[in-house]
Amino acid sequence: MNKEYKARIDRVIQYIESNLNKTLSLTEVAEVSCFSIYHFHRIFTAIMDETLNDYIGRRRLEKAICLLIFQPEKPITHVALESGFSSSANFAKAVKLYFGFSPSEIRNPQKIKQNSKIGKISSKYGKAFNPSDLYPTRITNGVINPTRVDDMNIEIREIAHQRVCTLASEGGYATEAVYAAWDKLIAWASNNGIQESEQKRFAFAFDNPTVTPIEKCRYDASIVIDNEMSVKPPFVVSEIPKGKYAVLYFKGLPEETLNAQLSIYSDWLPNSGFEPDNFPMLENYFNDARVDGYLEMEIYVKIKSL
Repeated sequence: MNKEYKARIDRVIQYIESNLNKTLSLTEVAEVSCFSIYHFHRIFTAIMDETLNDYIGRRRLEKAICLLIFQPEKPITHVALESGFSSSANFAKAVKLYFGFSPSEIRNPQKIKQNSKIGKISSKYGKAFNPSDLYPTRITNGVINPTRVDDMNIEIREIAHQRVCTLASEGGYATEAVYAAWDKLIAWASNNGIQESEQKRFAFAFDNPTVTPIEKCRYDASIVIDNEMSVKPPFVVSEIPKGKYAVLYFKGLPEETLNAQLSIYSDWLPNSGFEPDNFPMLENYFNDARVDGYLEMEIYVKIKSL
């Protein structure tokens, strides 16, 4: 993709993500892109493989589901309004249409008594959705289990600002796409004087694959660099901001990482005195799972006091 086109669409995505709770018009978003309003919609659809309205609607619903699950004390009406819906009725209708389950069923999957209708997430994106998958450590076969907060060994750390070189996965969280991004980035770093043994590798994991189709999940591989290092496309300079992070050590099979990630939100955060800050989850890798057969890493969630 032409780097100017990519930069403009990236700017649009960032704008949308910052304004999901507001009404967004085609004219407004087109102005952010600096493309003609007469052509922007076609350009966006061609690059993102979904229309602007579909993208905004999907992201609002994905944000809303995370609020439903990880802030269980928040009334459904408040979740609806914070996610850009005009009323709880419109929100409930949209959730049911997209996920196949109502907001109350998603919040309480143990009370679901019959199979639901297939939602748009399955018919349009081919993704299976089961509300119980959102509660990996608290619900098994519909039964609520005791939480395991004491066993999680989460450490709260103050992290300094770090400059990083990033490369986005072109296929979301798909394994082949993730490894392709890392191979290119690792080679770039090695060619620029950062030996593999010295590379500090982080992934920006923006989305929750239990509610976002795998290919639509946003994943950026990144390696820490110094302030003087020059970065050119397709690589991009980003940053890990200074702040307080909850850090969970994980060592296990790659397919088990999602449970570890979700347990931070479902088991630890509600009683921690903290809430997530406005920054994506990070994964700090210590090994290559393709070589070792297991994944060793730390999971970082930027936090702030309630």
